[in-house]
Amino acid sequence: MESLDQLHRQLESLDELHTIVKTMKALSAASIRQYEQAVSALAAYYLTVERGLHVALEGTEPPSPPRRHHESKRLAAIVFGSDHGLCGRFNEEITEYALERMDSAAADPQHRLLLAVGARVAASLEHAGQRIEENFLVPGSASQITATVQQILLKLDEWREQAGVHYIYLFYNRHSGGEGYHPTGFELLPINLRRFHRLEEEIWPSRVLPTFTMEREALLSRLLHQYLFVTIFRACAESQASEHASRLAAMQSAERNLNERQEEVTMLFRRARQNTITAELLDVVAGFEAITSEEQ
Repeated sequence: MESLDQLHRQLESLDELHTIVKTMKALSAASIRQYEQAVSALAAYYLTVERGLHVALEGTEPPSPPRRHHESKRLAAIVFGSDHGLCGRFNEEITEYALERMDSAAADPQHRLLLAVGARVAASLEHAGQRIEENFLVPGSASQITATVQQILLKLDEWREQAGVHYIYLFYNRHSGGEGYHPTGFELLPINLRRFHRLEEEIWPSRVLPTFTMEREALLSRLLHQYLFVTIFRACAESQASEHASRLAAMQSAERNLNERQEEVTMLFRRARQNTITAELLDVVAGFEAITSEEQ
């Protein structure tokens, strides 16, 4: 049986861990809200860009569906994960999902290019036998996402112009409210312009249809750049909201385990202390009886 000192030290350690877990829970809860607000604020702008593309494409013939010859095209992917642990299987799940999607494409897996956002997901991909061309740090806050997205856009241009990449996929964990998330991904490039033509089936929100005076090609180029920016920004914010949701769930589970362990150690400590007190009382009684018998 453990001594009182050992049990006391265990209780102190459990108290310290409990404080750390409570702090991490509070930080995760606050961070989730921050990234949810970023995604929500972006929704109206995303819709504006979509409608702008619809207007810019109006009057043009919808492009024919692209023919899939991935075996003659190079494939690349952006995978969002985390820099830190204590978030369950967050990185492992997006890694498994991304590899499954990429392996189903008819492209040479030996020549695919991968960009990881997060040291942990990069390590997970490398453990699965993938070579990471570049690894970006996860933005520390919603205000820092813009800089990361700009770096990614520069990398996309480099891939398309210098590495001959044609298909680019985007993978991230999408926040589904509360503590939930699910891996998701889609083909980022080439952009499917047909979906913007289909917006004509929806009712326009005002009585007057917008028009433009600048050259169509220049307008399309700028709108498509904004579309890529908004799409990657939203994926990054969704991924970070999911990361903190996963960490919050992990910390809640850890808190329950700590509470159970704390109750167990407290009970052992009280029992050991009672045994010590009982033994000391017995020693006092035995000593008293010995003195009394000597006097007689």
